[in-house]
Amino acid sequence: MRKPEAKLDFAAIRAAHRRIRPHIHRTPVLTSSRLNDASGACLFFKCENFQKGGAFKARGATNAVFSLDDTAARRGVATHSSGNHGSAVARAAKLRGIPAHIVMPSNSAKVKVRAVESYGAQIVFCEPTQAAREAACAEVIAKTGAILIHSFENEHVMAGQGTAAVEVLEDVSDLDVVICPVGGGGLLCGTAVAAKSIRPEIKVVAAEPVNADDAAQSFHAGRLIHSKKKFTIADGLRTNVGAPNFAIIQQYVNDIVTVSEEAIVRAMRTIWETMKIIVELSAAVSYAAIIENKIDLVGKRAGIILTGGNVDLDALPWTQ
Repeated sequence: MRKPEAKLDFAAIRAAHRRIRPHIHRTPVLTSSRLNDASGACLFFKCENFQKGGAFKARGATNAVFSLDDTAARRGVATHSSGNHGSAVARAAKLRGIPAHIVMPSNSAKVKVRAVESYGAQIVFCEPTQAAREAACAEVIAKTGAILIHSFENEHVMAGQGTAAVEVLEDVSDLDVVICPVGGGGLLCGTAVAAKSIRPEIKVVAAEPVNADDAAQSFHAGRLIHSKKKFTIADGLRTNVGAPNFAIIQQYVNDIVTVSEEAIVRAMRTIWETMKIIVELSAAVSYAAIIENKIDLVGKRAGIILTGGNVDLDALPWTQ
């Protein structure tokens, strides 16, 4: 059965912002003169690594869970996730006082498993493939009657993710470009719709690991391409872009660029050392695109969404 197209507009993002405001942080926008000098641009980092649960995912999950009517909410919620979305759904469910069932790949980072457990959710582990995740989640839903909160194809999730772009453009109104990572496309869709609605002339660019470049391939081919991915250390970006998301991306996004694994590690380490903040590998992908000169930013003002800071400190990529 063909999935219905997602409906996402700026009114939905504004409504999401009002709905979730009591339950999330308004995260800071930080700058670094050293990184500005290195890039030839003025960079403004939206620090979602300081968000509730350590990632932007709190925005979309909270909006989706709190958008449910009481009858639906009592059934509980379910999702499949490698970590950040799962913990965000678990947290939102705990806030609303309803059950949460989270399907996680067996190779999920320990720090992300512990986060899901801390919110009292029921975890079901599965093989680390998309098919296994979807099958296990469908089985959980069939058994429990829980409502699926998809990590990126849910329009309430997309709207919630777009609130990060609203905040950065409220704080820095004259941006020339906004950059975020892309995996399934939920953040990119919300970011693009919000940014273009507030500042139509802004450019929206996404960054993606070259080892997981289905979104870039699809964007440049003008059609949805699902590729078999190579391994990427950016664990939050291993998912193929969603079909409803791709339709929005085609309408609002200016470009999608790819970055090497080496640049992702270098970007993560540079942010840690220079800005003195912890970001995870997926969050470093946008800055990696700047390091590799994939985006023309000289003389421009760029907003960069640092998506999260949930890092396994026993498995840092420069100590392996």
